Amino acid sequence: MDRPPNLRVVLAAMALFLAPFSYLAFVHYPLAADLRRSILICGAISLGGFFVVLRLIPVAARYLLRRGMFGKDINKKGLPMGEITVPESLGIVVGIVYLVIAILFQHFNFTADSIWLVEYNAALASVCFMILLGFIDDVLDIPWRVKLLLPTIAALPLLMAYAGGTSIIIPKPLASYVGVEVLELGWMYKLFMLLLAVFCTNSINIHAGLNGLEVGQTVVISAAVLIHNVMRIGSSKDLETQQAHAFSIYLVLPFLTTSLALLGFNWYPSSVFVGDTYTYFAGMTLAVVGILGHFSETLLLFFLPQVLNFLCSVPQLFHFVPCPRHRLPRFDTQTGLLTGTKDGNLVNIFLRLFGKCSEKSLCIRLLIFPGCVMPILLLAEIHAYWMVQMNDHLKQNIASVSMIQSKSVHLTAAALSDIRILAATLKKGV
Repeated sequence: MDRPPNLRVVLAAMALFLAPFSYLAFVHYPLAADLRRSILICGAISLGGFFVVLRLIPVAARYLLRRGMFGKDINKKGLPMGEITVPESLGIVVGIVYLVIAILFQHFNFTADSIWLVEYNAALASVCFMILLGFIDDVLDIPWRVKLLLPTIAALPLLMAYAGGTSIIIPKPLASYVGVEVLELGWMYKLFMLLLAVFCTNSINIHAGLNGLEVGQTVVISAAVLIHNVMRIGSSKDLETQQAHAFSIYLVLPFLTTSLALLGFNWYPSSVFVGDTYTYFAGMTLAVVGILGHFSETLLLFFLPQVLNFLCSVPQLFHFVPCPRHRLPRFDTQTGLLTGTKDGNLVNIFLRLFGKCSEKSLCIRLLIFPGCVMPILLLAEIHAYWMVQMNDHLKQNIASVSMIQSKSVHLTAAALSDIRILAATLKKGV
């Protein structure tokens, strides 16, 4: 734990993800002044949390090493680096700092009678439950079948406090087949939310095994969610929609900044391991953000790599075929490259498709894959924004034309009336 954090990677990620968000929020879209103020407060507290995490991780790492919570990097087995003990469960630091940031922000932004306060506290309760259960898993090594139940317990506060809509919008290409554009699900929507929470927490946990992959994928997803939120606020005229996406920003922005601090230590070569504490915490936070932001269907688009990884992993996860404890690629000590095995996860599938490569290169490729979704999202949201602007402009033009036509008709009628009066006067004179 003597290695300093890789700040070059952290600063590059900040420039790549936070710069577009800042431009959209403070330059491109005419957001309300009070919303911009809230985003600035949240950003300032989140930035403070970033530096706190940078400071606390080395302290916590030394303490965890003394308590025997460490592991060895299997992907470096056979090399001197593979014999180094690496502290585990450092996700506990990020989780605690995140909760403190969220509670402090609540003091500055929400009033006692705020309609969002109940759901905000329920979200923090679910995240807190998941951090606790994840750390218990790191300490006790809970069996896989029991792990599936942990998010169910943690999601209960969220499900009980949820007061939003229970309908989904059917995509236009499918609306003709379904017969409706908006489908009301009722209690089934809450079941969907529960399944989403279970999926998000476990999908990040099983899409792992490389230095930086667990934190890297959550940083990419969080950045996509952040940009999606501000674009939806800018393109929507509905106040409730704007409030829901602003609420989502307040939860995901501190999560992104604290995760970036952890990424500096977890990037290749990793000086800390995040443990199940972080993967469960990350999955539950993203699920909460999507559910309370009312874009849970869109959230699955950002989880596309995790969905594919889960589908490929189903035969092994449900023991239709043998499943080893660690579904990792083989490491060649001579070349320093990884080779794919027959295990059904994206890590090994990428290696089988594209050939041997180093652990760092493989991690970057796997992170670029979900990153490709972001430009598509940007284009779609920009198109939606301009369509709204064009529709408003068209309505204004139609209203102007109607007004001109109305005035023309009125003037024409007045002119005809004057002509009739003049004709009648001339006739009397004759």
